[in-house]
Amino acid sequence: MTGTTDPTDPAPTAERRKTARVRWAAGAAVALALLFAGAAAVAAAREDGSAPRAAGAPASDSADAGFARDMAVHHQQAVEMSFIVRDRTEDEDVRRLAYDIANTQANQRGMLLGWLDLWGLPKVAGGDQPPMAWMGGEGDGGHEHGGHQPDRGSDGVLMAGMASRAELERLGRLDGKQAEVFYLQLMTDHHKGGVAMAEACASRCAVPVEQRLAQGMVEGQQSELGLMRDMLTERKARPRS
Repeated sequence: MTGTTDPTDPAPTAERRKTARVRWAAGAAVALALLFAGAAAVAAAREDGSAPRAAGAPASDSADAGFARDMAVHHQQAVEMSFIVRDRTEDEDVRRLAYDIANTQANQRGMLLGWLDLWGLPKVAGGDQPPMAWMGGEGDGGHEHGGHQPDRGSDGVLMAGMASRAELERLGRLDGKQAEVFYLQLMTDHHKGGVAMAEACASRCAVPVEQRLAQGMVEGQQSELGLMRDMLTERKARPRS
């Protein structure tokens, strides 16, 4: 009958997967385009002899600069984890969540790095300035905010909620439901750490547009935390902390 789809026909499922891959590739292309466009604009400005640092730009050791640097690194790992799980599961709900997180955080990361360029500040803090120092001790260790903290040791100093190299490697070895659960657990920890950092910027940063971005991160990631908790429950699992 016209308009009726055979539930045993694999074609619709294959088509949906193809569409998902196209969306994912398009999102990655957009994120990369934004990053390269921002870098090109800054390079052009400097070649023209424009001042690399705007008047009134925040200091290198300010909360504004510290948040921009640290959250750019934090976001990069979220994008990495999302691309890993994309290839480890066929579950459309998990893939959709991973796509949304990767796309959103890649774009936000481009904004943060762009601000550092406009302010004429380095993207990496000096060796004597550890990650999250701008939070004044609030984020030290991350335990106050409920984020799972991986072993440090050879993995170096990690920001609140970030996965260790060993955890990322484990995610890359898992498949199906196991990969889904571990990704949701890792991303839950990651979001908890990210929310704590964004809350600190919302109260400490001096640049209004950065404060607004930070507050948006708090609201967006708290919403995703609720969604991930429900998705873990559906898989008879729960957050690690």
